[in-house]
Amino acid sequence: MSSNPQQQQQQPNKLFYRIGEVSRISGLEQHVLRYWETEFPQIKPDKGKSKQRLYSKKDLDAVLLIKQLLYKEGYTISGARKKLNGKGDKDVFEPVLETAKKELREILELLK
Repeated sequence: MSSNPQQQQQQPNKLFYRIGEVSRISGLEQHVLRYWETEFPQIKPDKGKSKQRLYSKKDLDAVLLIKQLLYKEGYTISGARKKLNGKGDKDVFEPVLETAKKELREILELLK
């Protein structure tokens, strides 16, 4: 499938989507979706009695967000996973915050 936005379809308003539908909507190959299920805990399609993957609207939204992070914003899989878990920004600012805390403690000691 092409990742050209012009070829992507609008999301139909459904409760569940089969993997082929998610593939068409997202512009991703089915094997990519299956792989992402192993890498991103946010994608957890149910498997019905027929053992076919049934993606919820939440799963579809996660797929589209992950595609955005990986293909348009240039994140790695690990970086996208951290971003989705809410740790991405923290990792970037952690060293700056630690330095600021250390300097503030030193100032506080000087003022005592």
